[in-house]
Amino acid sequence: MKGMLGSIGLSLLLVTTTAFAHHGWSEYDSSKSLELNGTIEESGYSHPHGFVRLKTADKTWTVVLAPPSRMENRGLSRDMLSVGNEATVVGYQNRNKPEELRAERITVGGKTTELR
Repeated sequence: MKGMLGSIGLSLLLVTTTAFAHHGWSEYDSSKSLELNGTIEESGYSHPHGFVRLKTADKTWTVVLAPPSRMENRGLSRDMLSVGNEATVVGYQNRNKPEELRAERITVGGKTTELR
């Protein structure tokens, strides 16, 4: 019994620590949103978050999306994030990585998906 309680306690500690480390959204400047328009050059539809590399007029951005299950539930399929598709994203720029954006919403093929 004592060993089982210790295992449960350790498991909870690890889950809490992992969740805290993963959700460090404070690195994004939420005081000012940006809107980017461009072409998808690469995409990933995997956990913990999907992403696209979006080629705009002046640079290529790494855009952090929602978890795949949320995107799928809200109608944003893997196929919509195909290379070559045009996309518009609205989100917040990373304070330390100026070419990274955390997307709040994405529009692809005329369909806007809220990600948060």
